[in-house]
Formats: sequence, structure tokens, C-alpha cells
Amino acid sequence: MVKSLMMRNFGKKLFSVFCTVVFTSIFVIQPAQAERLKDLASIQGVRSNQLIGYGLVVGLDGTGDQTVQTPFTVQSIISMMQQMGVNMPPGTNLQLKNIAAAMVTSTLPAFAQPGQTLDVTVSSMGNAKSLRGGTLLMTPLKGADGQIYAISQGSLVVGGVGASANGAQTQVNHLSVGRITAGATVERAVANTLSQTESVNLELKETDFSTATLVSDAINRRFGQNTAFAQDGRVIRVQPPANSNRVAFLAALESINVVPATSSAKVIINARTGSVVMNQTVTLESCAVSHGNLSVTINTEPVISQPGPLSSGQTVVTARSQIDINKEPGKVVKLDNGANLSDVVKALNAIGATPQDLLAILQAMKAAGSLRAELEII
Repeated sequence: MVKSLMMRNFGKKLFSVFCTVVFTSIFVIQPAQAERLKDLASIQGVRSNQLIGYGLVVGLDGTGDQTVQTPFTVQSIISMMQQMGVNMPPGTNLQLKNIAAAMVTSTLPAFAQPGQTLDVTVSSMGNAKSLRGGTLLMTPLKGADGQIYAISQGSLVVGGVGASANGAQTQVNHLSVGRITAGATVERAVANTLSQTESVNLELKETDFSTATLVSDAINRRFGQNTAFAQDGRVIRVQPPANSNRVAFLAALESINVVPATSSAKVIINARTGSVVMNQTVTLESCAVSHGNLSVTINTEPVISQPGPLSSGQTVVTARSQIDINKEPGKVVKLDNGANLSDVVKALNAIGATPQDLLAILQAMKAAGSLRAELEII
């Protein structure tokens, strides 16, 4: 028992020293670095669009849908055969093992033109065991407006393998999802009015009034006053110079270096995994933190009562329990006003706080008003 306590204390000290070294070496406050404008903001109207379609995968080696349990697969096959001039007699019971119903998804990038190819992902929606070796039949891909923007067809590549014999089964990776490289051809382009508008709107990836002001000032220094102004904390309206090439102007605009404003102090807590992430602007008001561990150990051993020889008694088995309560002494650590992230980490490691303990400690700090940061639990 003494040995286990010594090992546990040694492990806590080792964990504290390791965390102190790692956190202090990573989270030392560094001067803000300039970033390209294309990394901070995007151009309004330049976006991708999601595409989706329903199709059939054929050519499977007996690993397709069980048509009795997936009637939509049978209905799809009958409908496809009728379009090809093959009429199935009413009441025909199809028993197919080499076909699977699947959903096909892809992303239509901005400025995509007819004739370009897209990568598609094919996912089984029935009870097919594997899509390995299958071929996707011609499948229209539609956008949110219901219009067809691409047609997909081709052989699937499944990054997995599986085998079974005599009740034993093994599988590596996922077998019900495959991918077709350049498996869809764009048939319709999305209308874009970027070149038809007088001004260009930039949208920051994170809403911040200070960063929006810094971006507009940097653009005005590069292209002249009154070229850009911050409309709000996210949108910056930019007026391109007269008779300028729009593409060349946007390329020069994206290459501008901007030092973003310091982000707001925030602490992110994942209650499921015990992960705690703090940014470098987290500070504390003066407070004292106390932490102590209480461990309860219960050992139960069976006790057998054996009757005497030639007696009519019966063997009785009982349990004897021993309960040990060990309370480690708590430590009180004082954190001074204005302590930065490095000081916070050192102090919490000094009292032997584990990641799970940090959840309760940080919540108590926030409730006491000493944690100068937004506490977000995910």
C-alpha cells in the first residue's frame, strides 16, 4: 500500500514537471505575426456548393444489398430497367447480391465550368457488406435548388479489405464507403456576379471589430484612401480602382500582410475527454486555489468456514471487507493579479491538478470572478 502511494505521488510529480515544461515552452506570449489577407478573410460570393445524388453500384462480389430487406434497391433496379426498355413482369421477385444502393456526394468549387471533373464519395445506404470492386452507374448530382450540376460514373476505390470463413471475420478500415477520383463531370456552371458588381466585399473568418479596422487601414495604405471601409465586425467593403483588372486587383488584395488584433481571452473545456485549451490572453485576478485528493480503497477477501469432520454442518463462504481512507493534504496556491497563462499552468501543476481536476478548478475560478476569460464548455 505504501509502495503504491509512493508510485502515485511520483507519477503526479512527473506529470506536473512534464506539463510545466511543455506548456511554458509552447504558450510563452510571442509578438503577433503578420498574416496574408487571404488567410484572414474570404471574398463574398466566392464559395463552393454541395452536390448530392442517388445511384446504384453494380459488379459487387456477392456483397451487395439483401434485396428483401432493402426494397428501395429493387425499386431502383426496376425503374432503371424500364428506362432501358426492359419491362419486368408484375410480381417478379428479384434476388440480387451484386447491387447496392448508394448516396453520391461531391463539392462544386467556385467558378467551375462545364467539362471539368470532380472527385466524388460513394456511401452505401443499405446493408451491403462491401463496395469493393463495384462500379457506380450514371448518377446525376443535384444542388440545393434541385438542378443537375454534374453527372457521376466510374469504378470505386475502397481503402479497406475484409474476409470471413467458418464464422470468423476480420476487417481492415471501412468497406461501405468508396471514392472515385475525377468521377463526375460538371454539366452546369453556377452564375457568379463578382465581375459585375462595383465593389467587392471581404468577409473575415472570425468576427472582430479591431481586425476589421486593421484590414481596412492596410488596404487604404496600399491602394489609397477611401478604397476600403469596415461595414461591421466581419464585412469590409472594397472599391476597386477605375478601369482596373478585377482578377489582378483581387490577387494583389489577397497578398496584403495584416497583423490581426489580439483575440479575446477564452478557455475551451471538453467535459467528455477532460481536455482544456487556453489561449495566451487568459489572465487572472488575485485568488487562492486549494486542491486535495481523497481516495477510498475497499479490499474484499472471501472467508471460508469449514465444518468439523463427520459433522452434519455445511461449508459457509462469507466476505470480509477492509476499508482504507487516505486523504492527501491539500495545497493552497496564491495567484497574483494579472497572472498570465504561463503562471496559471505553473500554479495548477504545482498543486498536482490533473486535466479532470482542471474542469472543476476553472469553473470555480470563473464563478468567483477571478478568471478573466470566456469559459466555453463543449
